[in-house]
Amino acid sequence: MDRRGSSVTRTVAIFVVLGVLVLGLVAGAGFLVIRRIAVERALEGARELTAFSSEVVQKRVSNGLVKGDAVATGEVARIVGDSVLHEPIVQVKLWGPDGTILYSTEPRVIGKRFESGAQELAELADGQVSAEVSDLSAPENEYERTFGSLLEVYTPIHTPDGTRLLFETYQRLSSVDDQRQQLLRDFAPVLVVALIALAALLLPLAWILARRLQRVGQEREQALQRSLDASDRERRRIAGDLHDGPVQELAGLSMRLSAAAEGADDPQQREVLEETAGAVRGSVRTLRSAIVGVYPPNLQSAGLGPALADLTARLPSEGLEVSLDIADPAGYGEVVDQLLFRACQEALRNVEKHAGATHVGVLVRREGATVVLEVSDNGRGIPSERTPSAQGHLGLQIVEDLVRDAGGSVRVAAGERGGTVVRVEVPIP
Repeated sequence: MDRRGSSVTRTVAIFVVLGVLVLGLVAGAGFLVIRRIAVERALEGARELTAFSSEVVQKRVSNGLVKGDAVATGEVARIVGDSVLHEPIVQVKLWGPDGTILYSTEPRVIGKRFESGAQELAELADGQVSAEVSDLSAPENEYERTFGSLLEVYTPIHTPDGTRLLFETYQRLSSVDDQRQQLLRDFAPVLVVALIALAALLLPLAWILARRLQRVGQEREQALQRSLDASDRERRRIAGDLHDGPVQELAGLSMRLSAAAEGADDPQQREVLEETAGAVRGSVRTLRSAIVGVYPPNLQSAGLGPALADLTARLPSEGLEVSLDIADPAGYGEVVDQLLFRACQEALRNVEKHAGATHVGVLVRREGATVVLEVSDNGRGIPSERTPSAQGHLGLQIVEDLVRDAGGSVRVAAGERGGTVVRVEVPIP
């Protein structure tokens, strides 16, 4: 698999991993919601069962129950035993207005009075059904402890003369858990199928997006390469025109002047011809240095290091001390080398024109998957860190656009010891 295919696979893999994490969070939240709904449904079922049982019992409640009449109590006991006392209900109590237990399936508590019963009855409105986990440590629940965890549900009922009583059932808490588990079993497959369908939809979408990003990256690289090729062709043409035209003509003129100086009889005339020949030779050297700057002939053949060495070779004659530190003189590939050379060329031009420096350093090193070029000088510096466009240097701005198209960056900043530092970062393909 090539690098681009591997990149797409890696992108899709990252997307899948993140997608699995998100789906896991959604699944967890979904199960929590389903569990909460299941608990509420189970509690609602317990309240409905108690409300129905209270209606059945209320039809058999007489006024004598409040007075402790044995016949009235027996009538309630029969209806509770026949129609109410079935799983999950394990205990039933009827409380009087003052908190006295008028009837219970546990005979030992009949006639006992507890403030909690009166308080619960006073807090409930007619028709309201309340449910809560039983506090088995409470004294009124002494005989319910053998049943384990219970859910107590209570609601008001009325005797024929309108006396409010509290009807209370004790249901096994495990029944609530059973209903919750059943609801989870009913809804969990639906949630799982929905998540699987979502994942199946997202995976091809991730692949399509990754491929599209790959195509965009390829198009960007191709556009950058075309731009560099066009620039290279134009610089090669200019360099060729200069070399084949003015440089050759001036070189020939220099030789003719030197020959004329040697054949001159007049010493003054000979001196003038020699000075003129020297000036022409100096112009030839300047033009040849300019040709190297426009199109370095050894960038592809010898590598980045020798090309930068040639680029900086003329600076000492201009009064600039130069230090070169190139970690890999062979270079980092055609596109990267061209970008670094152009950037270094523009930075050095700015140093010559604007910095007023006496020393310039060129550093090229690799940092991970990125090549860093730093051109630093000891000149007058700049106020703060800026981009080349903010500095107003057209040459560096063009370089910045090319570097940005390649996924890199260009920054111009003040040096730690004064001067200016141009930092160029270009990713290695």
